[in-house]
Amino acid sequence: MENKTVEYGNWVSLRLVLMPGVLALLLGGSAVFLPPLGIAAGFFLLVSAYFAYARYAFSPKGRDIQAKALDLVLSHVPEGDGEGKALDIGCGSGALAIRIAKRYPNARVVGIDRWSGGWGSSKRLCERNASLEGVAERVSFEAADAASLPFDDEAFDLAVSNFVFHEVRGVRDKRRLLNEALRVVKAGGCFVFQDLFLWRLVYGEIDDLLDTVRSWGVESVEFIDTSGSAFIPRTLKLPFMLGTAGILRGKK
Repeated sequence: MENKTVEYGNWVSLRLVLMPGVLALLLGGSAVFLPPLGIAAGFFLLVSAYFAYARYAFSPKGRDIQAKALDLVLSHVPEGDGEGKALDIGCGSGALAIRIAKRYPNARVVGIDRWSGGWGSSKRLCERNASLEGVAERVSFEAADAASLPFDDEAFDLAVSNFVFHEVRGVRDKRRLLNEALRVVKAGGCFVFQDLFLWRLVYGEIDDLLDTVRSWGVESVEFIDTSGSAFIPRTLKLPFMLGTAGILRGKK
């Protein structure tokens, strides 16, 4: 029987659980002959257990953190009249693009992603989810790179993204990705981007980041710290998880 349930995957890749777990087993076995390897085995076992917990917490069967983080982005999208076109950069399994389409019945939404890596998402899965959610006629998905969006300048009324920019490989300065995202937003259009903006190793100082965005001529931009959201457990407030999360929103 065909599965009629939407599948939005998990932001914590299964490989993050399995790879350190396998290493822990291999090192643990070798520790019989070389006892110091037992310390390394214990470390990788803890890493595997941490990501197993994180994967559970992000899932609907756990704390449903994924859905709550998406709702944060959606809550900062201006109400407006619901007309026009929206772009979801790094749409993954299509969850945010589909949420926007359901909230704005007159809008058209485009989701782009490279669909690479171990997250289990794909264009086909996005289209299936959109169909099951009843918005397939207004949502489309394209394979594209966030570093070089295949759209004309000012093609969209709204651009959104959720925990994507820091993952884009090949672009050391992540601000370039923000600039490219804003390129396709119309003058007067809005943007809402959630990412690890407080992670200084990736984005530098937040005030400097805001000044940079303002220098591009946007009408307004503000930063909202989402790392302290009540739904985020303390164990997931590490810099590479949600401990440096925040939203950049504004009007071009």
